[in-house]
This record gives sequence, structure tokens and C-alpha cells, in this order.
Amino acid sequence: MASVADEKSKLAEARAAVGDDYVPDDSEEYMNEKQQDYFRMLLLDWKKSIHDAAGQTLQSLQDGPIREPDLNDRASSETDWGIELRTRDRQRKLILKIDAALRRIEQGEYGWCEVTGDPIGLKRLIARPVATMTVEAQEAHERREKISRDD
Repeated sequence: MASVADEKSKLAEARAAVGDDYVPDDSEEYMNEKQQDYFRMLLLDWKKSIHDAAGQTLQSLQDGPIREPDLNDRASSETDWGIELRTRDRQRKLILKIDAALRRIEQGEYGWCEVTGDPIGLKRLIARPVATMTVEAQEAHERREKISRDD
């Protein structure tokens, strides 16, 4: 796992290579170096924001009252904390996907469907930078999942 300092330097390098106003365009060669830097920056920014939010959650858990005097307030607080912790768990899983996407960038596999080998597409990757399949392959995968669940 990369250290925080490594990720900060990679983020700074990607930002410097891409600039502030760059957006990948279909007229460019697919997954050229600048596009890879753009997606690296996007993924590292996303990961940093998740880590920042997790730090705020941890701080509020440490600072917040453990027990509310009123039973209704206590129930409400426990529900809120439960929702918050479930959200953080989903984000922990998302970080694993972000790390996998960053590895794919380093290996030159990012942006290509793991099922068909076709380009995933810039619009899909901008919307969902951790995507590993084209829209068509993802839909087929979800249909197969639904069928196997129904059996």
C-alpha cells in the first residue's frame, strides 16, 4: 500500500501534468498519458476526500457524547452512528476499488473492459472512475446476477 506522502506526491505530479482545466476528449488517443494523469488525479482526489471524511467521523465519535440522558435522544444518536459507520464501511470498500484502479493505471490496463477488452469510454470513466467494464458488459453481468439470484 502506498504511503500518504507517496500519494500526495503522485497527486501533485498528476495535477502538474494535467493542469486545472483539462478534460479528456474523444478526439485524443484513448488512454494517452495525459488522460491517465487526469484519472490518476481524479482517483487520488476521491481517495483523499474519503480519508478526510473518515477522519472527521473518527473525531466526532471521540468528541460526541457516548450516552444521551433521554432514551429517544440515545436511540436517535445510535441510529445516526450506525448509519455513519455503515457509510464509512462502504467507503472503505470503495478505497479498495480506487487502489485497484490506480494499479491498473500503473500497469497500463486502466480504461479497458476486463471482460471484452474494449475501451470503457471516457464519459463512463469520468462518471465512475473505478469502472472495470463497458456499459454493455456491466448490464450483461447484472442480468446474469439477477438470473442466478432468482433461481
